[in-house]
Formats: sequence, C-alpha cells, structure tokens
Amino acid sequence: MRKYIAEALGTFALTFLGCGTAAFLGCDTPAGVVGTAMAFGLAVVAMAYTIGGISGCHINPAITLAVALSGRMGWREAAGYWVGQLVGGIAAGALLLSVTLVVSAPDLTGALGSNGVANAGGVGGAFLVEFIATFLFVLVVLGTTDPKVGAGSFAGLAIGLSLVLVHLVCINLTGTSVNPARSLGPALAAGGQALHDVWVFIAAPLVGGALSAAAWSMVSAKDS
Repeated sequence: MRKYIAEALGTFALTFLGCGTAAFLGCDTPAGVVGTAMAFGLAVVAMAYTIGGISGCHINPAITLAVALSGRMGWREAAGYWVGQLVGGIAAGALLLSVTLVVSAPDLTGALGSNGVANAGGVGGAFLVEFIATFLFVLVVLGTTDPKVGAGSFAGLAIGLSLVLVHLVCINLTGTSVNPARSLGPALAAGGQALHDVWVFIAAPLVGGALSAAAWSMVSAKDS
C-alpha cells in the first residue's frame, strides 16, 4: 500500500506543478516553453529522490507498463500503481481547476495544462508525436534504472533531464503528455475538446512504452 500511496503523491506533484506551470506561465513564448519543460523535468527529479526508494517513482502508467513487460514487477502490483497514478493525476487536475476559480482566472479553466491535437495536424499527427516521445523517454527510464547496467543514484537526474528535452520538442505540438495520468486529470477538469481528445494521450504513451520495453529487452539481452 505504501508504494501505491507514494505513486499517487508523486503523480499529483508532477501533474500539479507541471500542468500548473503550463496553465499560469503559458506556453506561447519561448520563455514559457522552457519554463514549462523545466517544471515537468524538475518535478520528476524531485519526486525521484523523494519516493524513488519506496516505489521506484514511476508516476506514469506508461512507465509502469514497460516495467511490467520487462519482468521487473508483477501485473497485480502494476495494477495498484496504475490506480495510484490515476488518483494522483485526477486530484491534481481538480485542484488546478479549483485554484483557477479561487484566483478568478476563468480564462485559464479551459486549458489547465491539458493536451491537444490541433497543432500536430490532428489525431494522427498527435498520436505519432506522443508515441515517439514516449518511446524515447521510457527507453531512458528502463536503461538508467536497469539493475545491472543502469545509472544508479543518477537515474533520477537523467530521467528528469530527458523529460525536459521531450517537452522542448513537443510542447508546441501536443502540449506533451508521454504520461496518461498527467493527461487524464487536467482533461477531466477542463472538459470540452481536451476531454474529447484525451484518448490519444492515453493510448499513444502506452503503445510507446510497450515498444520501448521490447526495444530495451533486445538491447540489454546477453548474446547467446
């Protein structure tokens, strides 16, 4: 149970801090893009060194899927992680909506750091962008946390920095998800088009994460 609670808290922190930065700082300027990318990356680094020793700090259903497919955890445990992550993301989305209402910023309630498909040319383009970005991001996660060839205590830093890079590339295309829980929470709170398109930001990261698990299995396998 401690692991699941840790995953909920970590996902809440990532979603609230990252999406909150996107909503209140904005991503319509280079400074806003960089700031939002840094917020997501730093949130991952902070949580990695806070709850990493408890749950491994997945805080992302796509990562949990890849870890389970890699044989590093059982499916029952993975299901618990997914529940915790979704609870954390949804709670963060609800709190972001409450904050925008409290500070009398109704113009922000339609965004909340949610993702969109329009700038990527529609559903197909957004799916492709998120699939590729998640594949690369999760590959970093699997490699740096590998018990035999990983980066050890530096894994959290490498993962956070890779998330910054992914956001720098994708923010102006999809808003950058690579994380179904981070997307679902704000979409539920924002509603409208964000909620209509959220399936893309659930499906594409999961497919990308699954393929990443297969790729890392081939890269890390010993020669027979």
